[in-house]
Amino acid sequence: MIFAYNKEYVGDTLLIVLADDRGMKQQVQRQGNVAKLTTEDGRTIGWNLFAISEKMTIEGNGQVTLTDAQLATINELIQEAGFSETVVKDAEPKFVVGYVQECEAHPDSDHLSITKVKVDEGKVLQIVCGAPNIRKGLKVVVAKPGAMMPDGLLIWPGELRGVASAGMICSAKELQLTNAPKKRGILELPQDAETGSAFK
Repeated sequence: MIFAYNKEYVGDTLLIVLADDRGMKQQVQRQGNVAKLTTEDGRTIGWNLFAISEKMTIEGNGQVTLTDAQLATINELIQEAGFSETVVKDAEPKFVVGYVQECEAHPDSDHLSITKVKVDEGKVLQIVCGAPNIRKGLKVVVAKPGAMMPDGLLIWPGELRGVASAGMICSAKELQLTNAPKKRGILELPQDAETGSAFK
């Protein structure tokens, strides 16, 4: 689940993204300042809450973190608008420290690698990566499915050259870190960085 807010570029609207909607036809049902987004088969994939600053103050731009009290207000607004659903917050961090356990060349590419990256105890993601400095043994920043990059890109499971990829190994530039190097390559973290911990 992604909560996104950018008043300057999108307007005073809180976007709640529940699922990957790429390639889907969306249907929108709006009641007052609440719009429900569904697929053609009726699955709810998101919500738009308009004029949200009249109800709460949201800190930050892009992907934002909401408090339990703010989530309760959101569910009140949804139900007051006549919808029966509730939104349940996903508290799992989406940008985490990962450990590259395996790294091998992609069979159908001269620059992609297929990695297995440990992102917490018992969870390993297969991620296709195009960085020239990717290799086994690195500690890296992983954007897990459900993350929103600083430029607005949403991260969902997919395929690259026919190989499944669940997440993204990030460069400093993609994370928009201060003084990010201009050369291509993922951000290499110190070896004592704790695998699975949130990257902030």
